[in-house]
Amino acid sequence: MKLLVAFDLDGTLAESKQRIEPEMAGLLAQLLDRVAVAVISGGDWPQFEKQVIAAIPSAARVERLFIMPTTGTKLYRFEEGQWRAIYAEIFEPAERDHILKSIDTAFATAGLADERIWGERVEDRGSQITFSGLGQEAPLDAKKAWDPDFAKRKALQASLRAALPDLSVNIGGSTSLDITHSGIDKAYAMRRLAEHSGISTGDMLFLGDAIYPGGNDDAVRAAGMDTLKVRDVQETITAVGAMVACLPVR
Repeated sequence: MKLLVAFDLDGTLAESKQRIEPEMAGLLAQLLDRVAVAVISGGDWPQFEKQVIAAIPSAARVERLFIMPTTGTKLYRFEEGQWRAIYAEIFEPAERDHILKSIDTAFATAGLADERIWGERVEDRGSQITFSGLGQEAPLDAKKAWDPDFAKRKALQASLRAALPDLSVNIGGSTSLDITHSGIDKAYAMRRLAEHSGISTGDMLFLGDAIYPGGNDDAVRAAGMDTLKVRDVQETITAVGAMVACLPVR
């Protein structure tokens, strides 16, 4: 029996940057009665507050909930009546400046500068810098249409990997690239989770919608950990409902 279930956020628990729906929130609360739960995503803590924390029922056992922003380079736990940052792997100022300059160069070279955007394209999340092709506030329909074949993001990724060989540059959401310290992916997040939870990765299950070659959830499968690929939020609801029905309260 698994002791912890970990989830990707966007496309798995909720639509991109949207608050999780009441049905999902209720199921997560029931799951927390049975096992520990983690949510891992490229977004920063404020995004988790809006999408996850604000939606979880007040009676849920949130002391069992691990929130892992910026692909696990940060960890938040509920302790002594409030959410606290347990760790954060922050870029040095010189690293940050070099990354930002490299993004500007790669983007101009790709010829994407004239596209319509919604909000800022580059967000400094401290331990991760994220580039969003259409801006941080782009509507969901525009995001889905922007790069369905990954061609734009893969070209930008190749350019940035050449410019930033000592860092990780990974495809994030439907329009984004996430830049972190080397070796950072969701498998890294799961290993960090094992360190801080005391639960081995063999006793964990990870659910994500991008568990396929090149997908931003696939590192967990490639590392040999147990995964369950879901197509969308509705399939996650079905999976979590089955877990709640089968697992004992403890």
